[in-house]
Amino acid sequence: MSSDIYLWVGFNLFVLAMLALDLFVLHRKAHEVGWREALVVSAAWIGLALIFNAGVYYWRGREKALEFLAGYLMEKSLSVDNIFVFLLIFRYFKVAGIHQHQVLFWGVFGALVMRAAFIAVGISLIREFHWITYIFGAFLAVTGIRLALEKDKEIHPEKNPVLRLFRRLVPVTDSYEGNRLFVKRAGRYLATPLFVVLIIIETTDIVFAVDSIPAVMAITIDPFIVYTSNAFAILGLRSLYFALAGVMGLFRYLHYGLAAVLVFVGSKMMLVEFVKIPVTVALATIATILSASIIASVVKAPRAE
Repeated sequence: MSSDIYLWVGFNLFVLAMLALDLFVLHRKAHEVGWREALVVSAAWIGLALIFNAGVYYWRGREKALEFLAGYLMEKSLSVDNIFVFLLIFRYFKVAGIHQHQVLFWGVFGALVMRAAFIAVGISLIREFHWITYIFGAFLAVTGIRLALEKDKEIHPEKNPVLRLFRRLVPVTDSYEGNRLFVKRAGRYLATPLFVVLIIIETTDIVFAVDSIPAVMAITIDPFIVYTSNAFAILGLRSLYFALAGVMGLFRYLHYGLAAVLVFVGSKMMLVEFVKIPVTVALATIATILSASIIASVVKAPRAE
């Protein structure tokens, strides 16, 4: 038990150190993140995740290392869907590129806290009420089918209940105030439109978490593996956004791959008592489906154009 506590404390200290490095060193001065910088940072996060995976292999064995790798691959893939929605949100609110990193930074911080709570509740429910596994599985399978049938994505911020409640309670400035989330005028604080965008990002991530966390729980219900695989995918989400935002249209078949993955892991959860799918098979299946959808997107793109 004591070793698990050290792992949790050590990992969260690492996360806080990386966030501090990002905020106070790498982005002390606001600037628009270019795709070259984004690719370098994204590769660095993937490298750190693989190094951590090697550490999991050393400390907790091959099975846990494979579980982490499968969970990380799934979360990383599902985060591509987040990126497309974030792109729509920034375009809808006309957020300048120089301020987008600020929003995503605090969005990531909030997402880490919320997902930790989601994971704790989800795993507790599964351990206490095993039949919930079938509900999670059915939910993922239905979500996958809906994703496959989904047409063009649209966002409707005016329908967001959290945003509507916030605007009733807190006054908002008419225009952006640089990268500031709040400003003080006439002795009172006002939120800026940038904070409104942050609220939309956070509430959108809650919706994504409802899909992604049960998907990882189809691989493992080890809370440390579920949380760390989520955390690494989220921490690398900002750089992945800036690297892929300009070429998202090329991945036109990726959402079919993501849909197939959700149906697969959902079916795995529903059949857990009848068919035991080894983590190696699950990892290979997920990797094959995603690779096929990406290759199909690349091959078909020139013809479509």
